[in-house]
Amino acid sequence: MKRIRRLTYEVVRRALAVPYVVWMGLFVVAPLIMVVVYAFTASDGAFTLGNFEHAAAYAQVFGRSLLLALVATLICLVIGYPLAYALSKEGARLRKVVMMLIMLPMWMNFLLRTYAWMSLLENTGLLNSFFKNIGLIDLVNLIRGWVSPSSEPLEFFPMINTQFAVVLGMVYNYLPFMVLPIYSVIIKIEPSVIEAAQDLGADGRRVFSRVVFPLSLPGVLSGVTMTFVPSVSTFVINRLLGGSKSMLLGDLIEMQFLGSAYNPQLGSAISLIMMVLILVLMQVMNTFGGGDEEASLL
Repeated sequence: MKRIRRLTYEVVRRALAVPYVVWMGLFVVAPLIMVVVYAFTASDGAFTLGNFEHAAAYAQVFGRSLLLALVATLICLVIGYPLAYALSKEGARLRKVVMMLIMLPMWMNFLLRTYAWMSLLENTGLLNSFFKNIGLIDLVNLIRGWVSPSSEPLEFFPMINTQFAVVLGMVYNYLPFMVLPIYSVIIKIEPSVIEAAQDLGADGRRVFSRVVFPLSLPGVLSGVTMTFVPSVSTFVINRLLGGSKSMLLGDLIEMQFLGSAYNPQLGSAISLIMMVLILVLMQVMNTFGGGDEEASLL
């Protein structure tokens, strides 16, 4: 009887997994295979490595994308870690309220959030209007007049269509991806571990550097991965907030598939290179994270 039940359970479990397997095959595995095939073939279908040679001409775009994504990730880490740490020390009621505030922007459409920042950062937007009303722009013009009398006065602070706006958009949209993994790890640290360190004579700084931070490192690495990956491949933020003045990888790939420079073979090669870079970085971070986690358990 038990054997029949076990076989029935296995049959039902496999049957329920069929839609998931079909979905993954159609919308994950098949597109990846197509990208690989296009990357190694020419327009006539012949095997070639020329697509990767052409992709090397966009090394500056790769470097710019990696740099901006790294800057945005570091800013998210600097803001997100103290926030997650402080949040873990608060009461349950306050934690729920703050977590709701952190997640609230995520309930809104990604494009709407980005358009909102456009209205804030425009030359005649809310921020420049605020700076002008409080006299900050006049103060800057006064200082510039002393330093360089020949300089023309500013009418507004140029924020939109800059790399600053792109990084700001990345930080705003992906900051929750940094806070949540770190918070979920720190909140699980047993208070007895911290109390033991304090009983052994460790002050607050040493408790954090020797106990809390090493134990929270897996959450940090997860947050870095979850923030860096979408940052390096985004194109909507750069298009709306950066004006596409500085091309990023997402813009380059989108241009090869949908833009005037239609070349799916080159776009696939660039996509494949980006995926390999991301997988390598993720593997490196997972290796360090696994090693630290094992060391903390010994």
